[in-house]
Amino acid sequence: MISKRIYLNIIIRIVLITVISVITGFLVANRTNYFYPSSLFLLIIILAINLIVYLNTTNRRIQFFFDAVRNEDSNLSFPSDPRNKSLKELYVSMNNVSRQIQQLKIENRQQEQYFQTLIEHLAIGIITFNKKGFILHANSPAKLLLSAEILTHIQQVERINRQLYQTIKTIRPSERRLVSMPSEKGEIQLSIKASSLKTRDEELTIVSIQDIKNELDEKEVDSWMRLIRVLMHEIMNSITPITSLSESLLGIYNHDGIPAQPHEITEKNISTTLQGLNVIKEQGKGLMSFVESYRKLTRIPKPDSKLFKVSNLFSRIQILYNSLGNSEKIKLTIDLKDPELELFADENQISLVLINLLKNAIEANADNPESTITISAGKDPENKPEIRVSDNGHGIPLNLIDEIFVPFFTTRKEGSGIGLSISKQIMLLHGGNLKVRSLPGKETTFCLNFRSE
Repeated sequence: MISKRIYLNIIIRIVLITVISVITGFLVANRTNYFYPSSLFLLIIILAINLIVYLNTTNRRIQFFFDAVRNEDSNLSFPSDPRNKSLKELYVSMNNVSRQIQQLKIENRQQEQYFQTLIEHLAIGIITFNKKGFILHANSPAKLLLSAEILTHIQQVERINRQLYQTIKTIRPSERRLVSMPSEKGEIQLSIKASSLKTRDEELTIVSIQDIKNELDEKEVDSWMRLIRVLMHEIMNSITPITSLSESLLGIYNHDGIPAQPHEITEKNISTTLQGLNVIKEQGKGLMSFVESYRKLTRIPKPDSKLFKVSNLFSRIQILYNSLGNSEKIKLTIDLKDPELELFADENQISLVLINLLKNAIEANADNPESTITISAGKDPENKPEIRVSDNGHGIPLNLIDEIFVPFFTTRKEGSGIGLSISKQIMLLHGGNLKVRSLPGKETTFCLNFRSE
């Protein structure tokens, strides 16, 4: 930034002071008339003062420039044609830097306005606050969801809804929680997610708030519609032959509305009737069994959660697996990455889920001589426990992947269609989830996700 002319002026003054000092020293050493050394010494003092004044003047200009930058003075400008030509290059350089800083400020303001506008147009509420709870930014959707015109401190949320306040206050980065909250339009379901951001001065928490009630309602309606379709299919499959058979039997004992006489009934009629009634009985039993399956699905007991080691669970599963039909044909591999891994859950219910998944894997790969099943346990990217059940079988067709958890949906003749539904219900009761990923023709993986305690 400092110009060559300034350097040249400083060097000239230093050289003059040095040369005159040498001459003065020489004159004093030779005991020359004291008039000349004294005059030269006075000249050295004058040159030194001049150098100091020159440097101070330059430093003041530079300090003034940096003070203006620090104070964000956008109108900073230096004369382009100063009297002191040595400062001209310096002023030109500082004016150029000043213009660049002004341009950067304009671009930053434009970018800031752009992102603020973008955040305001989001359908998700965004709240940013510091460790002291002061809210630095809250967009319009957040204020609308919380029915608050102004949000300055997180403590204000407590007056709106205490549960929501406790959730926002205690939520950890990358964690997601659901909160029910009353509103003018009725109860709403809020999905809360948090992330942290460290700036130079402080640590900030960014919380996103999204009303997912409409999405949940749509999912619920969709789930009911799929369940109703399956129920109707199963009920019609049971009732249709009963209706048809009843009409056939009725035709034996009723001709055009006139009851048949005893002498008209033959042994064949009686045999046919007995066979028909037996079929009706079996169909009735099947329908009762179907209804009982539905009762089981809707009456899953609350988990009796306790802390236990996954290694003990896997030992138990290994024994149970050997008792399953056709298990000797498919090798089971257990992969426990951390022998000390523990779960806080109902061990019996989790065993039921795993055995059900293993049984499904065995049945799905009955005709695959090279099939293997692997159970693994560890931590997911969010440091939450998870258990995976994988097999290298035929996989699940993509058009059925969204249907397999629907109650009573099954692709096997002997299947009831409630095993996976009950398994998913059990995981949801544990605060976790059961997910599936399948590559048709390669592998299928069911993942039991647990919440971290």
